[in-house]
Amino acid sequence: MLNDARSHGLWEKTAPPAPETQTLSGAISADVVIVGGGYTGLSAALHLAAAGTNPVLLEAQEFGFGGAGRNVGLINAGMWVMPDNFSEELGPEHGEKLLDLLGNGPSLVRQIIDAHRIECELERNGTLHCAVGDTGMRELEERARQWQKRDAPVTLLDAAETERRTGSSAYAGALLDMRAGTLQPLAYTRGLARAAGGAGATLFTQSPVVSHEQVGSRHIVRTSHGEVTADWVIVATDAYSNGPWEVVRKEQVHLPYFNLATAPLSSNLQRSILPGREGCWDTKEVLSSFRMDKAGRLIFGSVGALRGTGVTVHKAWAKRSLGRLFPQLDDFDFESEWYGQIGMTDNALPRLHKFAPNVIGFCGYNGRGISPGTSFGRVLAGHILGEISEGDLPLPFTDPKLPPLRTLKEAYYEAGAQIAHLAGERF
Repeated sequence: MLNDARSHGLWEKTAPPAPETQTLSGAISADVVIVGGGYTGLSAALHLAAAGTNPVLLEAQEFGFGGAGRNVGLINAGMWVMPDNFSEELGPEHGEKLLDLLGNGPSLVRQIIDAHRIECELERNGTLHCAVGDTGMRELEERARQWQKRDAPVTLLDAAETERRTGSSAYAGALLDMRAGTLQPLAYTRGLARAAGGAGATLFTQSPVVSHEQVGSRHIVRTSHGEVTADWVIVATDAYSNGPWEVVRKEQVHLPYFNLATAPLSSNLQRSILPGREGCWDTKEVLSSFRMDKAGRLIFGSVGALRGTGVTVHKAWAKRSLGRLFPQLDDFDFESEWYGQIGMTDNALPRLHKFAPNVIGFCGYNGRGISPGTSFGRVLAGHILGEISEGDLPLPFTDPKLPPLRTLKEAYYEAGAQIAHLAGERF
């Protein structure tokens, strides 16, 4: 996208084409105007249109331009924080309600993919959270305990079984989550757009919102060349927000994350490395993730930005790391590289905001966008349709909360990742 090979990398190369759209021009009316063409916005558009309403979606760039088209492609349940922390942060009612919604999120993603026949390289064999050393194993033991007391289908694996599934002897064990899986994220986003359009939603791209005005009970959302008047507004712009709801961007600290993809591995290597196609990430503070795509490319990622000196530092570290994890990889190089930004809230949990009467939105996915974004889109649609009362929402409405020293923290994360990777895997 934007003629930048590091914008969406492999996903742009292998995703089916996006549905044809136009730029908004002139004045139109709708029941709901949705701002943002990622998972949340497109899921809301799909569910609203399927219920017979008239939603209009405005995307500033292209579908999946933000995190929805750049991420690793793990369909995870839950968030980074431990399950018990949900109730500690949100209270027992909202905590367990949100945890239940997120735990069932991967199932919703699969249902949508199956119902609309979305071609997105879906893998249903779960994910592996891989333990680095004894400390990592203790973390996974506690995470398993907390999920299992809620009857979640998670299993703690020993080092031998983890090696059999990953092809690496580097881990003390892993937590297998059979609710989860992987997909091609940009392909899924474009499939959601096609499904939403097919259900009756009106979709516009290259239509950034520049202003919002409330006139009586109606809302006017304007772009440079047009405007939409509607009863409801859904703000689904998350970490890439600007314009009238730029505060959503400002309440999140950006954490850069990059991915590198090899050429397709030989059939022998594919039988050795991730033969079950689980998606993986580890317990390190500066974490790594790895998975296979449908063609057998090994995709490896970590914290960091592929710009400036970060390009050389992170790529060299990734080669060293993969060589340690998978000694069976002989001579390899990367054929694709890309990176983006993860929006992090101060408690690593999402937020639900009411920006004005009938102007609502979720944000703050903290690197877990596929399943939560899809789920929250359906929740927002259900609330507007009158199917979900305010009291039954998985989160309370809160005001945006700006984190202190945001710009400084973002610079620290980018520089810190380079420092960690410059020294990492050398000994």
